[in-house]
Amino acid sequence: MTTTTADPLALARQAIEHCHAQGWTDGLPVVPATEDAVAEFLATVDRDPDEVIGAQSHLDRRVTVAQAAVNAVMAGCLPEYFPLVLAAWTALTGEPAAQGGAWQSTSGPSPLLVVNGPVRHRLGVNCAGGVLGPGFRANATVPRALGLLVRNGFGIRPQQLEQATQGVPGRWQLCIGENEELSPWEPFSVGGGVPAGTDAVSAMLIRDCEYVDNRHTEDVEALLRDLADTLARTGAYLGIKHSTGGLVLGPEHAQQLAAAGYGRADVQQWLFDAAVRSQADLRAVGKESHDAEPGPDPMHMMPSPAEIPVIVAGAANAAISMVFRPFGWSTWSGRSVPVPVSLTAQEAPA
Repeated sequence: MTTTTADPLALARQAIEHCHAQGWTDGLPVVPATEDAVAEFLATVDRDPDEVIGAQSHLDRRVTVAQAAVNAVMAGCLPEYFPLVLAAWTALTGEPAAQGGAWQSTSGPSPLLVVNGPVRHRLGVNCAGGVLGPGFRANATVPRALGLLVRNGFGIRPQQLEQATQGVPGRWQLCIGENEELSPWEPFSVGGGVPAGTDAVSAMLIRDCEYVDNRHTEDVEALLRDLADTLARTGAYLGIKHSTGGLVLGPEHAQQLAAAGYGRADVQQWLFDAAVRSQADLRAVGKESHDAEPGPDPMHMMPSPAEIPVIVAGAANAAISMVFRPFGWSTWSGRSVPVPVSLTAQEAPA
């Protein structure tokens, strides 16, 4: 890169434009990754920079810890976010749905990262109002780092190796903290095998989100029927195998269900039982013809109760929840990954 001025802001702009020209960005400006910045990120973890942390064997491409650090810098992360970036990558790449050609899918799925434990407050991960929206650095940049690593490490870019027909709005930007303080249940990560109070991240690829606004009834079964109706829409059913669905419950809905005696597993079972469609409904949208065996009538639209993730997040200012769609036919593992404490944080004075 040729510099033409000593003005530091002009130099910064030149560096940003250089990154655009090289095709290293997702369309937004990135932070130029200097050697010093990358070293600062790598100093937060006890990992070999050359360690391979992901591969696309059919493309003969691999990514390393050092490449993850470069892309985390470019995404706008702070150094202390890097242990979470690596844990999120481990959680995501360990999911069955993220194997094979998922990154190149015509669905163009987006990762959904769920953060539990004290790390939410330490890094400023939003768990409350606007949890799925913009405005919070950790929520925005941690998933962006994963997206840039796929782009720059694997070389998977839209209209090239990526085959997304349309893609998911907000792709690479879905990272939320669970609102453990307002949740009536144990943290989501406990079901994933990580003890309560431990920093953890869970991940899945998802295809879309759809809100459920139900603030006018205190009838718990009416609320559950509303959620089940959205889960059971035919557009989400693949017609060959089950797809599944999950919930980001607003705190008010979660508390309403808990007050009526429902635990998380009870909610999952109720929704599995109620999220059904008749064979006539499926025939009407042309989706029964793909099944060699049409199956029962009505048909369960979810594969099992355990494969309906239930997360609690958002503000308690309106009874609104969100249904989301995990990607693919592979089952959601339900696994959570611990987030190590930053080495630099451990060494910092009290």
